[in-house]
Amino acid sequence: MNQKQKSQETTECRIAVDDVSHKFSERKVLGHVTFRVSLGEIFGLLGPSGAGKTTLIKILTGQLHRDDGYAEILGTDTNRLGSAQYQKIGVMMDNFGLYERLSVWQNLSFYAEICRAPKERIPDILRDIGLYDARKRPVSKLSKGMRSRLSLGRALLNDAEVLFLDEPTSGLDPVTAGEIHRVLLEQRERGTTIFLTTHNMFEAERLCGRVALLNQGSIIELGTPGEICRKYNHLNQLKITLKNGDIVVLENGSRAAGPLFKYLEENKVAAIHSTEPTLESVFVDLTGKELN
Repeated sequence: MNQKQKSQETTECRIAVDDVSHKFSERKVLGHVTFRVSLGEIFGLLGPSGAGKTTLIKILTGQLHRDDGYAEILGTDTNRLGSAQYQKIGVMMDNFGLYERLSVWQNLSFYAEICRAPKERIPDILRDIGLYDARKRPVSKLSKGMRSRLSLGRALLNDAEVLFLDEPTSGLDPVTAGEIHRVLLEQRERGTTIFLTTHNMFEAERLCGRVALLNQGSIIELGTPGEICRKYNHLNQLKITLKNGDIVVLENGSRAAGPLFKYLEENKVAAIHSTEPTLESVFVDLTGKELN
């Protein structure tokens, strides 16, 4: 690799993790985890509660020191992060750091001072997360969904290059979750790199360019949601629902072309679905565990 290629790789890589392991006492939480996250990518870490997702975020954001391996963010060792790096990082973790007695506006204003972010951004952020009308309300009076949106707003304050989001929509209703998804997709369009942990299969498939499936502290699969699902498409069938309610199952290959064309030509088809599995069914297939 020449110097120009090395420079380009450094510029495009925002998070690098090589063979990272961590234990609490004698219990292994992470084991030999390796991956890269690129500029402007939404990368999902998918796994059940207790899989090690939060521990990995804490290592990447400098809250924990790894036991083994190497990790860096924005070109800096995660064990040596300083104010220069933290001004480029946003973190949303389970509503932490919200002050109950302060208003929505006061919370963001307080953190703007800490991270030296311009307070002029606060009105736009509140509009983006749908809390502008509640700006004077104390956090103690907010619903769970509003608290989650405020936590996201806090993470957006410093116009971060990298966002770490730990289960950002856990326990939220579909409408509120959809609002957060909209904001994240807008951030991606602006070039923000997003590291997302979730056990929500639909969320991962909707948002993430690539996902890593984490089980008992180890990555068992990594790729785009489509690639992973196709890899484990053992049945490889087409399920055709006819207008009379009958269901016809065909092998997904050249031999299906004739019967399928006939059903279409006779205007009998109501719906066609492949048997491609979901991320959740792949995870269950590999581990025998649910993703909740």
